[in-house]
Amino acid sequence: MSLKLSFDDYVLYCVFLRVLEEIEAGMATAAEASGLSLAELREIPSCSLPARLIRAIAEEEASACAPDAEEELLSDMLLAHVRPGDLEGARFAKIIARRCLREDHLWRDLGLLHRADLERLLREHFPALAAGNIDKMRWKKYFYRKLCEAEGFSLCSAPSCKECRDFNECFEPENSEGFSRAADFVTREAERT
Repeated sequence: MSLKLSFDDYVLYCVFLRVLEEIEAGMATAAEASGLSLAELREIPSCSLPARLIRAIAEEEASACAPDAEEELLSDMLLAHVRPGDLEGARFAKIIARRCLREDHLWRDLGLLHRADLERLLREHFPALAAGNIDKMRWKKYFYRKLCEAEGFSLCSAPSCKECRDFNECFEPENSEGFSRAADFVTREAERT
């Protein structure tokens, strides 16, 4: 039987595979890794969750998972740009804000297989915010730049990005294959678990 996933289901499934890795490594609970409360996790349709994660969530006890100040700033910025009435976008805002606190590229921290998938997610749920990234800056750097601009300062010492010696760190192209091939991978993973 072949399972047909929507793009949002694909993203959630990828995120939750990454969350599951952190749970199984003893690094975090599902709520801690995802940024969603246990109640919010239990509201997600099971087709978006790996079977092992469903079991882990069922066994997890409610715990405080309050965001710190940095995460709140990121979440507030994303929520301010989510499409009106977009409940999935509001869920993704919390997930993205939490995953931004990880060390890797955001698309990898979300468990996505390609950077283009993150761009599509942001364009679909946070179109005004995504539209501002005209120079294709890496998304975490772009979010933090937006936060700095909102506070009226810049962490960058160069007068412009093009004159910065760290230009390639912020703008270096990454693999851009997209959703269709990645969805096949997720479908195979879903059928396997």
